[in-house]
Amino acid sequence: MRILERHIVKSVIQIFFSTVLVFCFLYILIDATSNLDEIIDRKVALAVLVKYYLSFFPVILVQTSSIACLIAVLLTFSSLNNQNEILAMRAGGLNFWQITRPALCFSLVVAAAVFFVNEQIIPTAAATTQQIRDENMMLKVDRIRKNTEVIRNMTLYGLKNRLYFIDSYNPRDEVLEGITIIEHDANQNIEQKIVALRGVWTGIAWKFYQCQITVFNPVNITSPVKIKVYKEKLMDIKETPDDFLSQRLNVSSMNIRQLSLYITKFATSGAQKALQSLRVDMHQRIAFPIGNVVIVLAGLPFALMFKSRKGATFTALGIAVGTGFLYYVVNAVSIAFGKGGFFPPVVAAWATPALFAMVALSVIESNP
Repeated sequence: MRILERHIVKSVIQIFFSTVLVFCFLYILIDATSNLDEIIDRKVALAVLVKYYLSFFPVILVQTSSIACLIAVLLTFSSLNNQNEILAMRAGGLNFWQITRPALCFSLVVAAAVFFVNEQIIPTAAATTQQIRDENMMLKVDRIRKNTEVIRNMTLYGLKNRLYFIDSYNPRDEVLEGITIIEHDANQNIEQKIVALRGVWTGIAWKFYQCQITVFNPVNITSPVKIKVYKEKLMDIKETPDDFLSQRLNVSSMNIRQLSLYITKFATSGAQKALQSLRVDMHQRIAFPIGNVVIVLAGLPFALMFKSRKGATFTALGIAVGTGFLYYVVNAVSIAFGKGGFFPPVVAAWATPALFAMVALSVIESNP
């Protein structure tokens, strides 16, 4: 690595980690302040708070890495511009890609790290922070409200190798709406599919209304063996309302492989809206880390076009915040359209990175 590249990489790394630490400090300060009543009321120990925020650190890192990377790169190049080093590089015959190669390589390293953390660490960290918060930092009234609010798009694995999907569950009235249950055999072949409009807990069993039970031949699932329709029926389901609350699956606690297997297993449920949302989430897990590289690529041309030294740092920060904000807004809209069924899952997840990459490349080509 040349001296110039080492100089750029060193500056980018220092600013990146400083920015991440600032984001972490601000998050902890804001979160602790907003939850001060709960912390005081529950007399939460300092050790518990430290464990809570340490567990949450990977989540903060993943969420802020792209904007931190962009800020680090733009501040580095604005500093080089202030000292006429960019001009010297240009005069030495270096083009855009040669000048920015260290920054782009660093963004690729950050993207790989984000992917690894998202896959291997975030699921456990998210579960740990949620458990600590529920057990130590949530007021009794908030726990009661959480346990009685309507839960939408709930999924869980049950006994008899059953996979449940519930459109909504009201814990207060113990009522299920939009029920789909897929029962598999030991070889994961579909044996039975239960669809019901509504389910009510009677105190000892679930009573389903407008229920259809389809029995399949495991060898040929396209030809149902038997279909029965009931206006109402008491179901042989061992899961109680408490089980639906405690055993429901959290998609955020799955990595890509687990989510892919879950989608495959759930693909024959007929719940297309839920499947669409899950597929968008899976593709977004892959596309999200690439955002680190795309955002940096989108901001770099503007960093190299600074004409004045005055206010270059503030200009760089403004470009970073503006680019990051615009990226996240466009991405959020695209994901929402994908989950709503307007975009295919792949398009919903990759449209924003592709769009920003194309815009960045066209700007680079016009200002080599």
